[in-house]
Amino acid sequence: MDDVSEYVTLISSDDFHFVVQRSAACVSKAIARMLNPMNGFMEAKTNTIRFDSINGVVLEKVCEYFYYNKKNHGAMNVPDPDLPTELLLELVVAADYLDT
Repeated sequence: MDDVSEYVTLISSDDFHFVVQRSAACVSKAIARMLNPMNGFMEAKTNTIRFDSINGVVLEKVCEYFYYNKKNHGAMNVPDPDLPTELLLELVVAADYLDT
């Protein structure tokens, strides 16, 4: 797969696959760098990124955030996303890693 696809696949450490729009996934600066063909990463060719340190439950919430951010970008008075308290620490670590 050498072309730039509209969708990318994000794979969690426990092998859950999330197919998301490239534009939504690129809310993450780290993902945007990985998917940029000019940077030479394998992920840009395969349109697939494996996250060995992010489990499926957390990656699902990250994907939800990508769409939430894309939908509300630049909007005023946007309500906070609904995040489960028990996942907050893991989400902060994932957000830091993904540079979101």
